Amino acid sequence: MQNIREFLLNQNKKETLRIITCGSVDDGKSTLIGRLLHESQNVFEDQLKSLEKDSEKFGTRANELDFALLVDGLKAEREQGITIDVAYRFFETEHRRYIVADTPGHEQYTRNMATGASNAELAILLVDAQKGILTQTRRHYRIVTLMGIRNLVLAVNKMDLVQYEENVFQKIDSDFRALVLDNDLKQIQVIPISAVQGVNITENNQKISYYSGPSLLEYLDQVQIKYTSNDLKVMNSQTSSFRMPVQRVIRHDESYRGFSGRIASGSVSNGDSVRILPSGVKSRVRSVDFWKNSKNNASKSASITLTLEDEVDVSRGDVICGSNDPPQIADQFQVELIWMSNEPLLPGRQYLLRLHQQEVNAQVTRIRFKEEIGTGKHLAAERIEMNEIAQINLSTNQQVVFEPYSTNRVMGGFILIDKMNFDTVGAGVIKFALRRASNIHWQELQ
Repeated sequence: MQNIREFLLNQNKKETLRIITCGSVDDGKSTLIGRLLHESQNVFEDQLKSLEKDSEKFGTRANELDFALLVDGLKAEREQGITIDVAYRFFETEHRRYIVADTPGHEQYTRNMATGASNAELAILLVDAQKGILTQTRRHYRIVTLMGIRNLVLAVNKMDLVQYEENVFQKIDSDFRALVLDNDLKQIQVIPISAVQGVNITENNQKISYYSGPSLLEYLDQVQIKYTSNDLKVMNSQTSSFRMPVQRVIRHDESYRGFSGRIASGSVSNGDSVRILPSGVKSRVRSVDFWKNSKNNASKSASITLTLEDEVDVSRGDVICGSNDPPQIADQFQVELIWMSNEPLLPGRQYLLRLHQQEVNAQVTRIRFKEEIGTGKHLAAERIEMNEIAQINLSTNQQVVFEPYSTNRVMGGFILIDKMNFDTVGAGVIKFALRRASNIHWQELQ
């Protein structure tokens, strides 16, 4: 019993690190994750037996285990030997828990890669040692930084196919560092590996004598996630501001009216003074409910239901926040986005904008510039094509509640939807509001 208690206590102390693997097609992302799962002893016996059978049928490694099949679960992925959709896998070591997103490298599925990056804290960017830095490598790097990831591992894979040559590794290292243009990227670790052979995955391998740094898993276990100065400012404040976008209004009976959602930041307690945006009406929290139980308080990432002391108008898409430090309200923004549709983005065209639980009509009023993937240069543009990254101005038909993405990912990340077929055509982040005069919080009249 004591051993069980110690185990549970140790589990409770472990932090969870969210990772994304990215890079160009066939750089070995799925194989790397499969190897990590196997080497960290997170593959069960029945899974291993299933992998042996699948390797005989779908494997690309002759009589050896194909670790990519632990991650590539779709039939089309196994038949083609590529990753199509984002696959999430969980594993843990003595030091940490990990949630890792395996994302596709094909340019056709870049939208799926952006989805995986939106929730990650660290990115493992893979490069094939035989091919070096490719256009898709550059694109994935840019999406990673666009989505706010500031911690990066450059894993130079397939070193066994270049005989672990030092000059190959050093050239890729220097080429990548020349590519890094984002001053907010806090730390980069470059590691030579062979996912297929298991070299430098869990421990430093003597085959690579010129590299004295940690193995990939050693680095992941000890890395301290670093943030931007703005992130630290928010984290070091005495109390993060409470924000909860309302997802649903719950009415069990005539006496109960609750507002459900997931807390985007901060915490809330019984009796707290809150404000409902965009209306600006104030009230106080009567109860913090979780399922059928009431709690005294709740904090970031908790899914809860709030009841208020006053009968106020609250609906899906509204934001309940602390009364003294509300988020902004605006209808025009400067944003950065990646375009995901075969049809180009054109100024003046109408789209649906979905920001947390809000959905409004939006129009592109100006394309400020698009980025040249290879150099990061800003280029004039009249339209944005598929997989291009651009900075644009957006206008919405009504005011929305938001915060800059650099401050709050939930309140500042959005998608654009085609109004005709409801396809997701773009994903972006809000940098700031364009009209300060529209950032008005309506007050109750006494």
